[in-house]
Amino acid sequence: MTSSPPDAASRGPVVLLPLIGMVFSAYLVIGLAMPVLPLHVHEGLHQSTFVVGLVAGIQFAAALLSRMFAGQHADRRGPKHAVATGLLLAAGAGLLHLLSLHFAQEPRLSVLILLVARALLGVAESFIVTGALSWGLALLGPQHTGKVMAWIGTALYAAFAAGAPAGTALYARQGFMAIALATLVIPLATLAVVLPLKAVQPVPARTRASFTEVAGIVWGPGFGLALSGVGFGAITTFIALLFAERGWSPAWLALTVLCASFMAGRLFFGHLPDRLGGARVALVCVLIEAVGQAFIWLASSSALVLAGVTLTGLGYSLVFPGFGVEAMRRAPPQSRGLAMGAYTAFLDLSLGLSSPVLGLVASQAGLSAVFFASTVTVFCSAAVALGRVRAPATT
Repeated sequence: MTSSPPDAASRGPVVLLPLIGMVFSAYLVIGLAMPVLPLHVHEGLHQSTFVVGLVAGIQFAAALLSRMFAGQHADRRGPKHAVATGLLLAAGAGLLHLLSLHFAQEPRLSVLILLVARALLGVAESFIVTGALSWGLALLGPQHTGKVMAWIGTALYAAFAAGAPAGTALYARQGFMAIALATLVIPLATLAVVLPLKAVQPVPARTRASFTEVAGIVWGPGFGLALSGVGFGAITTFIALLFAERGWSPAWLALTVLCASFMAGRLFFGHLPDRLGGARVALVCVLIEAVGQAFIWLASSSALVLAGVTLTGLGYSLVFPGFGVEAMRRAPPQSRGLAMGAYTAFLDLSLGLSSPVLGLVASQAGLSAVFFASTVTVFCSAAVALGRVRAPATT
């Protein structure tokens, strides 16, 4: 991937606008299901909170396992090809969502098909986000890694924010069928927009770093990202159940507040990782996120929960680009797609493992205990960020 023209950074939002639009559309299908998937599995199919966590977590586990292939695909075939492949896979996941409803009277079989669907959606997400981020780096250059991650990531969470109330409304009127249809139609519509876009060529190279080599380069920042991701996963998987258990409504409001505060952090402070250093920004943001998780854990009212969600969103907003700047500055140019995949794989590992584990915590100690566990875990991420702050600049 080649460096961008000198004025590319100043026109960043304009240059990245097509990518921002495609990521928004692609992630809207995830946002639509976010508040209602736990309800569909727990109340509609009468499954335990552990199964809820498993269904939610398998998407991230599948994304983790496919990151290597998505990154290599983006490096070798180009980012556009990776995005198009992901959209086709997402449409296939939509078909499986529909099939799972056909067996709703056989809950175990329906859940099994739903697990496969969510896994396929995880693979699709891996190709889409890795391709989009690699595409953005090709357009603006690696010196603007933080900006690329912030702007494209904002589109992702804007989709979550818009999808939460829309998904809740669709589910209330048409049930999970509406969510399944949207998961099929939206990726196909997005693909029609992506295909005419001009592709960027991958950097030619006789040899490319292996996944294990690149993972070794980015593992430190990636581990910090993984720990911080537990807080986000706790909210997206269990906040709707917490609201339902305590008789609060609307549950989608917490997810929308999370995404809105996240977007505000990205929009107003997205330039800071490139300017101040990724590790410093990540340290401050992780501490803010941990305080937000503690608010949710100790909250006795929905207002206090929403305050905690707001702090979590603001804090978490710059953790990904903060640690990402630390990871990408050491990645070889010909393997930036693979490095991006390896870095984001740590987040997949976090969300894939934490959802079912936190589900077990909920089943044994209640939903409040989920947010105590996430508070402690997110605080541990601060130690990683502090280590990166103190590390020599050349490491």
